[in-house]
Amino acid sequence: MGATAIEFVKGDITRVAVDAIVNAANEWLLGGGGVDGAIHDAAGPELMETCRSVPEVRKGVRCPTGEARVTPAFRLPARFVIHTAGPVYHGREKDVEHLASCHLRCLDLAVEKGCRSISFPALSTGAYGYPLREASVIAVGSVHGWLLKNPAKLDRIVFVLFGDEALEAYRKAHEARQGR
Repeated sequence: MGATAIEFVKGDITRVAVDAIVNAANEWLLGGGGVDGAIHDAAGPELMETCRSVPEVRKGVRCPTGEARVTPAFRLPARFVIHTAGPVYHGREKDVEHLASCHLRCLDLAVEKGCRSISFPALSTGAYGYPLREASVIAVGSVHGWLLKNPAKLDRIVFVLFGDEALEAYRKAHEARQGR
């Protein structure tokens, strides 16, 4: 087993063949727009039904910000969907902590489920308003830090990004981590 490959691609996360697809979910896990809506649409109605069965930790909240939950992927080309509720951006240190935690918890859950590959969208950068450059540095830094503590636990980590601007931001964050 070699080093984990970190990839950056522009595309549709619902079409990437990996063991686990990360969903940019909301705390109630009942679908939404953007990545969340696309994943629910592609997975089929069974995903919504399963999300409704996830126990609430408090009224209406199944997945608090910074945490993650796992479900089957149903009609997606993956075994699992790992749902994580990213922070709504307010420019606070807690936003950084929550966004990093989302990535770390997803990686931990993927390994717990026996996954060898995982794909991430640009968490919290859509409707939740996280600035793309800042989010990319946090995401890539969290993944690199996790890999240092967990070498060879995953074969592939794929950031599936929607547009050229996101793709460039995540690639630059990765290059900066590698000292290029």
